[in-house]
Amino acid sequence: MRGTTLETQASVDSPSVPKNPLNGVAGISVVGVSKSFGTFKAVRELNLRVEPGEIMGLLGPNGAGKSTTMKLILGVVKPDSGTIRIFGKDVAREAVETKQLVGYVPETAQLYEFLSGVEYLDFVADMYGMAAAVRKREITQFLSALELAGHENQMISGYSQGMKQKIAITAALMHHPRLLILDESLNGLDPRSARIVKDVIRSLGREGYSILFSTHVLEIAEAICDRVAIMDQGKILASGTVPELRAKAGLPGSSLEEVFLKITGTSDLRDIVAELSK
Repeated sequence: MRGTTLETQASVDSPSVPKNPLNGVAGISVVGVSKSFGTFKAVRELNLRVEPGEIMGLLGPNGAGKSTTMKLILGVVKPDSGTIRIFGKDVAREAVETKQLVGYVPETAQLYEFLSGVEYLDFVADMYGMAAAVRKREITQFLSALELAGHENQMISGYSQGMKQKIAITAALMHHPRLLILDESLNGLDPRSARIVKDVIRSLGREGYSILFSTHVLEIAEAICDRVAIMDQGKILASGTVPELRAKAGLPGSSLEEVFLKITGTSDLRDIVAELSK
């Protein structure tokens, strides 16, 4: 396979990734985007930029607008206003081209459970127009790396949640997308598999890929993200490196959790804890 072998502490062969030829153009450019559902404003005048080679963490409480933002970038939901570009291509005007550049892993994979794992991956490969020899190589290496080899001919309906998530991750990565969007995608994975996926994410970043990574586990965000954007009520409240966010919050030396609580206005939880303790 092209590229360099991914670094991982697990004693397995990890897939490799090709160099990104599109350096110099933002992987994601969101400018002035708003989206409402009826009277509810899910996203408000949002501006977000993710560079090639950058891993951007998207953090926020439930209902902050993170999933809507990801669906807007994917082109699944149309914005009411504003523009979204993926590596220079307009999501609204160049829908097919932008989708070819993107890999997406949702929080809970919705798979065709009447298929086996390898049948599902073959179906996805067909959608991306992957040649037979290429898809076989990619599927084999990903199944080996994520420790699904030997289970690929079993029906997905019999998979555990973690196994389903591994199939979803393979489906998102095997066509080598330039942009990877991960929505709580480590959920359901055992620690070993989660470590492999985190190493894959880091390697993709080093190879010039843009990655938007939503997670509620702040320690993961702090460990793998180059920058973090904190979102609430449809807006980006703050963005930057973790040290920059600490400085903005006036909390030098604090944890990302403390910074998050301060910026989202929920830093004092004593009243809530006291009420729950009654």
